[in-house]
Amino acid sequence: MKELIMATNNAHKLEEVRQILGSAFTVKSLNDIGCTEDIPETADTLEGNALQKALYVHEHYGVDCFADDTGLEVDALNGAPGVYTARFGAMNGYGESHDADANIQCLLDKLEEAETRKARFRTVIALVQDGKEMLFEGIVEGKILQQRVGNGGFGYDPIFAPVEANGLAFAQMSAEAKNAISHRGRATKKLAEYLCQYNK
Repeated sequence: MKELIMATNNAHKLEEVRQILGSAFTVKSLNDIGCTEDIPETADTLEGNALQKALYVHEHYGVDCFADDTGLEVDALNGAPGVYTARFGAMNGYGESHDADANIQCLLDKLEEAETRKARFRTVIALVQDGKEMLFEGIVEGKILQQRVGNGGFGYDPIFAPVEANGLAFAQMSAEAKNAISHRGRATKKLAEYLCQYNK
């Protein structure tokens, strides 16, 4: 069984990735390797942030690592919040950074008069392994709903409805159904395919 380090302590992300990768891989968190510091995310792209996190862990802890960064891109907001997705509410005077409720309310307010609610989630995974750097991208198209629905998922899941889900929000879907079409699911599957080929 291949052991992987994911540069996160986000329990939701870890659970999703572990479900997607299945029993072929053991995914460990930053806590598992004793990393408790706040890793910088100062790049202006998802690719830059993901690579920054993976390289930080590789350089400071001497282990191969992968990291992800995810952005919600809303057409009516010219692609925002994008790289600032987790801090969107706080940047606009709504709550604290990484406060999902504040982020959702901020986005709903900004789209109140919008003519289009088209949006997409984009995840980029950066892998640092054996001195090589690789990037894997997953995208899911959809729209922002006018109000929150469902009780599952996390983050913006109560207001994002992917095209393939017939109007359901991520928060209304089972973990298996979400992972089958989600941005993180698609990026993680590309990561898994690469690792399986690389480690033959």
